[in-house]
This record gives sequence, C-alpha cells and structure tokens, in this order.
Amino acid sequence: MTDATSTFTSYGLWPLVILNSAIFIIFAFSFTKPSSAKDWKSFGAFSAFIIALFTEMYGFPLSIYFLSGWLSSRFPDVNWLAHDSGHFWEMIFGWRTNPHFGPFHWISFGFIFAGFILLSSAWPVLQKALRTASLAQSGIYAKIRHPQYVAFILIMFGFLVQWPTILTLVMFPVLLIMYWRLALKEERDTRAVFGEAYDAYASKTPRFIPRFRKSVGA
Repeated sequence: MTDATSTFTSYGLWPLVILNSAIFIIFAFSFTKPSSAKDWKSFGAFSAFIIALFTEMYGFPLSIYFLSGWLSSRFPDVNWLAHDSGHFWEMIFGWRTNPHFGPFHWISFGFIFAGFILLSSAWPVLQKALRTASLAQSGIYAKIRHPQYVAFILIMFGFLVQWPTILTLVMFPVLLIMYWRLALKEERDTRAVFGEAYDAYASKTPRFIPRFRKSVGA
C-alpha cells in the first residue's frame, strides 16, 4: 500500500512533464533559433530527448518498472517506487540523504550549466556571421567548430548523470552519431561557400574538443 501511494504521489505529474520540458526546450530554442532543416533536425532530436527524460522523471517511471525485480533483489533497502530513487547513482552508491544534494546531482548540474553557457556564447557569434554572410570563427568558434552540438551533448549527458533511463541511454549514442553526421554535412556545405578560408580555419580549429595548450606561435 505504501509503494502504491508513493507511486501515485511521485509520478503521474503530467503538468510537470509539460512544464519542465517546455522550459528547457524554449530556453535552448532561444539560443539556437533553428532556421534550416539541419538546424531543426538537431534541435528536434534534443527536444525528443528532453521530453523522454521528463516523462520518466515525473510521468511514468518505465525504466524503474522494467528493472524493478533486479533492483529490488540487489538493493532491498531502497524503495524504488519513491520518486527520489530515480536518482539512480545516489541510490546505488548508498547516498541515503536528500539525493538533490548528492555528488552525482551536482556533477550533472555542472554539465548542464556548461552546456547552456556554451550555447549562449555561440549564439551571438553565429548570428553575426549569418547577418554578414561571413565565416563564424571568433569567440567560442575560435576554440571548436561545432559548439552548439557540443552544448547539446553536454546538457544531455548531464541529465543522464542525474536521471538515467533506458530510453535516454539508448537515445544518447544515436544522437551522438546524428550530431557527428550533421557536423560533417555542415562542414561540406560551409566549405562549398567559403572554400580555402574554411580549410584554413578547420586546419587550426578542432571539431569538437578544444585544445587547451597554447600554440607554438603564441
């Protein structure tokens, strides 16, 4: 009876699913402003991940139900139907106080925060380049060629650390491959427009992971 009551009060909160999904999707949209089919595809995939995440976080805990037998046998002292038990890593490693103050929760916030900072720093550079029909290569674009894709990956990884689910764990590598392919297509399109200027930019600027050491010239 206790488990059923806990499930009833902890999940089925569909207004929270809608509200939280909308907040993160709109916030990301404000920094990306997708215009092309490619932009909408990358943004749509990110939105699908966010909706799947919050559906299990507040709506229906599909992963918990699917794994409930195994989890209960391995960790019998944990009430896996309680909402806080969705903070999987804190439960597994024995964090029995408020999981919102657990180490993995703060680590996840670090990744999510870094992702949105990256989005916000990339947006004005990209918008200026689009307005002037020039190559975006200043600011964060001087460090990596695809900051928006990296930002989406950081945010999604942060949520995986905080609240992993079967569906989002399956979606994450698929989205990594999709963003990789979109990045390659974007490079081909940009090279077709800017030619040698883009080749020179690409030769000194990494695709996804920045170089933290100074160059010999510097």
